[in-house]
Amino acid sequence: MGADGDETNAASDGEMFGRFARWCEQQLGRPGAFAIATAAILIWVVTGPLFGWSDGWQLLVNTATSVVTFLMVFVIQHTQRRDTRAIQLKLDELIRVNRTARNDLIQLEQKTETEVAEVSSAFTDLDGA
Repeated sequence: MGADGDETNAASDGEMFGRFARWCEQQLGRPGAFAIATAAILIWVVTGPLFGWSDGWQLLVNTATSVVTFLMVFVIQHTQRRDTRAIQLKLDELIRVNRTARNDLIQLEQKTETEVAEVSSAFTDLDGA
């Protein structure tokens, strides 16, 4: 398979993960998801005495929460990256269509830290004037 096929598969995988991340975002951001998580914690606490607060009982819960947390880091990162990119594109469009705006601010997030610091300093100087 050529390079084009590899790019198509990567794009398809990325879109599939994107759909999955958006679905997780929608489902896990609901009050019902919070209620389920709270119920799971309560079940864990209630079953503690039944299992004598054993190491196996604690290990099971610790492992499950570690795995869920590890996976959710990637879902959250994807969601934040997508949202930030959408906001930046909207801001770039507003700058582009505003005749009095400074077009050099478009895609400022792509600039180096030094360039961003220079722009920030210029705005600070304007505020102080």
